[in-house]
Amino acid sequence: MTDPKTINGGRLLVDCLIAQGCDRLFTVPGESFLAVLDALHDSPEVQTVICRQEGGAAFMACADGAMTGKPGVCFVTRGPGATNASIGVHVACQDSQPMLLFIGDVDRGMKDREGFQEVDFGQMFAPLAKLVLRIDDPARIPEYVARAWSTAISGRPGPVVIALPEDMLLETVSGIAPRPAVHRPAQAACPDAMAALMQLIGDAASPVAIVGGAGWHAKAREHFTTFAERIGLPVAGAFRRQDAISNASSVWAGNLGYGPNPKLVERIKQADLILAVGARMGEATTDGYTLVTPDHPGQILVHVHPDPAELGRVYRPDLAICADMGEFAEMAALWDDDVLPFDAGEAAHMEWLDWTTASPAPYALDMAACVTTMRETWPDDTILCNGAGNFSGWWHRYWHYNGFPTQLAPTAGAMGYGVPAAVAAALRHPERQVVALAGDGDFLMNGQELATAMQYGCDMTVILVDNGTYGTIRMHQEREFPERVVGTMLHNPDFAALARAYGGWAERVETTDQFRAALAEAKDRKGLRLIHALIDIEQLSAGGATVSGLRANGKR
Repeated sequence: MTDPKTINGGRLLVDCLIAQGCDRLFTVPGESFLAVLDALHDSPEVQTVICRQEGGAAFMACADGAMTGKPGVCFVTRGPGATNASIGVHVACQDSQPMLLFIGDVDRGMKDREGFQEVDFGQMFAPLAKLVLRIDDPARIPEYVARAWSTAISGRPGPVVIALPEDMLLETVSGIAPRPAVHRPAQAACPDAMAALMQLIGDAASPVAIVGGAGWHAKAREHFTTFAERIGLPVAGAFRRQDAISNASSVWAGNLGYGPNPKLVERIKQADLILAVGARMGEATTDGYTLVTPDHPGQILVHVHPDPAELGRVYRPDLAICADMGEFAEMAALWDDDVLPFDAGEAAHMEWLDWTTASPAPYALDMAACVTTMRETWPDDTILCNGAGNFSGWWHRYWHYNGFPTQLAPTAGAMGYGVPAAVAAALRHPERQVVALAGDGDFLMNGQELATAMQYGCDMTVILVDNGTYGTIRMHQEREFPERVVGTMLHNPDFAALARAYGGWAERVETTDQFRAALAEAKDRKGLRLIHALIDIEQLSAGGATVSGLRANGKR
């Protein structure tokens, strides 16, 4: 009879993940981690979600981490599995989201011989991950899992990659127990730094906050909103951080990134104090580091971030505050020194409301009108998931992100993210409406995960905007090289028929009225729903770019 205290590495690894609070993982199975799969057979605490491609599985894990604040967990095999999954690691890195990628690896005795599918994961993932580990001794699995979990959630959250030699997972150990669950350190802001911040705000004439990013969560959202509303501080969201505070707040000023409100851009330029909370102030948020420059002459920058390594890394802060986002926001909300209120918050909010009010457009299917209808008829807590492409701009501009979390969108600009993210969201929040937003090119990068959605009974809607081209690249192409179209035109399948083939409900729409009718029906249905919206290529972006306009004004 086997000693019940003697288990193999695969069983111990799963037990350690359960001890840390893992309740779901995403995988494409591989023979290199069969011992883990066998342990999951007897682990009802963990839902094992079988995906159709490792990139989709990694995106799901990244999205799950974004929603829960705990590491999303993904298992893949070596070589092709790891390289496919690397795109999710890159998104988790640039999005500052906690994630663990476990890779079944070659046997320990085969290492460095370029065995079957062998990759040096330390070198491969070093620029993408916070930490890359390899577990060669099963007795140290509890140590490594706890370290990986802690690293993923601490400071600036991010991905950790762990290589698992196949023979190590099969080796047995005795008397080894999982470590207790680790938790994210919640460092409060220094009271002296908070006093200095309040003094700077009190002395400012036109301050603006830019929020959302590393470690942002519901507590930070609630308390920062209280603080900003109390003093009338305009609050802008960093790129694709539009749910950082409710857009219904009287101080919400809109989002930065691609195609922002010109009035918000001007407000940022004219600000004498910028309070960046959680945001890295990356390229997209700052329009290539020009809207706010790294040295920001004539402006005071207060940078609040949970990771000291991020403070001063690119931007010169006049005041750097290293603190947990929730702890900082709560201290700000409860600060008892009077700060005279500004009237700019309400003015900025009115500018944003005007910016998000659509004007009629001369297209059979008017995307701005469609999103406006959706905003007026779907719940505030609807979770919108999108990949990369101009199609997302209509929701970024016209949707109001009032719930939390309601925006799953890669700041890394990765295509193919929306459908996998929606699967993760539908599994995590079955009580809410979940919508994957996709372009035709974007969808076909991970559309196969509709099979995963069907397999696990996900309630989700896909809105697929089809203009027969890689629209973002076409826009730049027409600007730089007018009328010289190459490499961007697409020949697409019948997407509605494809969704029906997976077992879902689908409608093909070509007019605004047809879209509205399909949207109403999709809202009342369960399971997988897909709206295939065909739009005119002339309607290139939410900002009003058109092919004819770009050709008229482009370079020659």
